[in-house]
Amino acid sequence: MAAPDAPRDDADSPLIPADAPAEVKADAAAAGGSDEHFHSARLGDDVDDHPRKDVPDPKDAAEPDDVIHQPDDIAPDSSEELPGKTQRVDVDGEDAPMDAEEAQKKRAALVYNPTKVDPDTLRARVAELAAEAGWAEPLFYETTVDDLGDDATRAALDEKVDAVLVAGGDGTVRAVAEALTSTGVPLTIVPSGTGNLLARNLNLPLDDGDAMIRATFDGFVQKTDSGIARIRRANGDVEEHGFVVMAGMGLDAAMIQNTRPELKKQVGWVAYVDGAARSLVGAKPFRVMYQLNGHRLHSAKVHSVLFANCGALQGGVALIPDASIVDGRLDVAVLQPTGVWGWLGVWRKIVWDNSVLRKFRAGRRVLERRKDTSVRYLRGTGIELATAPAQPIELDGDEFGEATRIYTRIVPGGLAIALPKGHDVSAL
Repeated sequence: MAAPDAPRDDADSPLIPADAPAEVKADAAAAGGSDEHFHSARLGDDVDDHPRKDVPDPKDAAEPDDVIHQPDDIAPDSSEELPGKTQRVDVDGEDAPMDAEEAQKKRAALVYNPTKVDPDTLRARVAELAAEAGWAEPLFYETTVDDLGDDATRAALDEKVDAVLVAGGDGTVRAVAEALTSTGVPLTIVPSGTGNLLARNLNLPLDDGDAMIRATFDGFVQKTDSGIARIRRANGDVEEHGFVVMAGMGLDAAMIQNTRPELKKQVGWVAYVDGAARSLVGAKPFRVMYQLNGHRLHSAKVHSVLFANCGALQGGVALIPDASIVDGRLDVAVLQPTGVWGWLGVWRKIVWDNSVLRKFRAGRRVLERRKDTSVRYLRGTGIELATAPAQPIELDGDEFGEATRIYTRIVPGGLAIALPKGHDVSAL
């Protein structure tokens, strides 16, 4: 059996549309021999460990279809009085100046989505536990439609805070983690919202907010990997964003796009089932060129490609059972079902094989004998993928528009996370 980071050649000749960008046509030619052009245009060249800060705001990042679903969960709060930019409040929820007074003690910042939590109770509890620990009164930042949390976190870092707490959905956690990548400032996740996928992958207590808040002040810090995705739009624009759980191109992003916001508010992550059902109706495979760092160029027809820092989805489903958030490696799942039976193979692989059979010795023996190409797994430090026409992109459950090219990589130990005393990290 081939190693995860040594993918086999399973692709026939690339079928590139006549109107495809010149660079994608050149990539198709490269698959048959020389890969010179693919490397000359790589998004992965000259990367560093810091996400770019000169990127568009979230609404611009959702082009060309102008849809990004995480902000749709929040009622617009932009007005002449409240322009919707980074917003700091005091412990009572009253507007506070962005420039905070200098603190003589350690100080934390709380970045929270006011639609996902009880703001008054949360602020009061964080302030109370900070005082008990001998820290200064925390700084409080509310997310808005124009700031999912990354700008607020950078504002907190400008104030030289010693720790950052985040409370909100997966999109809020992603934005805050992006701003904290490679800074060394610890992040505390106060579980809230509908997904909390990072908290679930870290096996954090989802129903004990106090335990997580206290971890900021008296817990321990675990270095974890973080992900970075550099994407190219159809018009040639290049952006870079962080992710902590997984990114994806293709059907998974279309599923998120087709998930109705009002249903998500009512039933949480289960609403994605509705989005999946509506996306599968018109799902068609598309041609991709891809290359793991240090490996040769490949071509394949796929329905979706997932780039994972963590392996578990909601409901305990193990999408990539061997993925680890502390191994410094990027895990990739390539979905290549053929017809209805192929989709049944995808379901069996993810829901039954990975999440059930792998837990038992007899089940693992069955899996060793089974040959199934509906889902293929790759592993490496980074991977670049190109396609035409543009395909939808998602990062940690947020839709990020469409792209013709994506380069994803892992920053080993890039994110410091505060965990409660005695928390078991052996399974990470």
